[in-house]
Amino acid sequence: MIKTSFSLICFLLVSPYLFAQPRLTEQWRTEHLDVPESVLITKGSGILYTSLIGPGDHTSIDGNGSIALLNKQGKILDKQWISGLNAPKGIGIYKDTLYVADLKELVIIDVPNKKILKKISVPAVGMLNDVTIDHKGNVYVSDSKGGKIYSYINGNLTVFLGDLINPNGLLAEKNGLYFLDSGSLFLLDNKKKVSKIAEDMDKSTDGLQKDGDNFIVSAWGGVLYYVTKDGKVTTLLDSKAEKMNTADFAFDSESRLLYLPTFFKNQIIAYKLQ
Repeated sequence: MIKTSFSLICFLLVSPYLFAQPRLTEQWRTEHLDVPESVLITKGSGILYTSLIGPGDHTSIDGNGSIALLNKQGKILDKQWISGLNAPKGIGIYKDTLYVADLKELVIIDVPNKKILKKISVPAVGMLNDVTIDHKGNVYVSDSKGGKIYSYINGNLTVFLGDLINPNGLLAEKNGLYFLDSGSLFLLDNKKKVSKIAEDMDKSTDGLQKDGDNFIVSAWGGVLYYVTKDGKVTTLLDSKAEKMNTADFAFDSESRLLYLPTFFKNQIIAYKLQ
């Protein structure tokens, strides 16, 4: 009886932690930013790079887009760190080079010299959207409207994976390339075999980050999900009623802070993931 009571007490003490659902707690919001679409963390520097589509049509070649710099406390350091872009979306960095998906161009930027090195035009593309870079420096870019994922390796941009529906969020890891396509999460392994990890999310799946062995997924329609490695999907945030578009976020696993661009709400919001 004593053992049973002790076991029951232990279970009651531990069970809240075993069954606790992950949740978000807001930390801060920025001042006005012109249509933020993507946020990128640079470890060590404390800087957040943010792609701003700018005023006007978010699919137009109009030169209104830019890359802004913020610190991790939400202070805007420079709204026009790089200007003259069109509708920049996903961004990735490798060493001192920043890669930006800008509608029909992959823009390559020299970070220390704050200079655009090259714009690689992809005339046949539908809309370049997200960027990820593997440990070797190979760049991958999703074409949401064209149903493809491109690779940029050794100066050559080629189709890496085709016949997709609406690919967006990408995440390169040593075991392969994770990608989101129309409400589902997939892994393309190093042998180019595709396996589905999770499904039944909002069709507008957008941003993708890992939290240990699990995943955080955003959907542009206004939802954030937590996805376990075995495919269980939990809603972290549902902002559809607020009409807040949850775009391509960044996640710092050490601080547990998630930096969320809100697109037409013109802010970045930082949340603590607990």
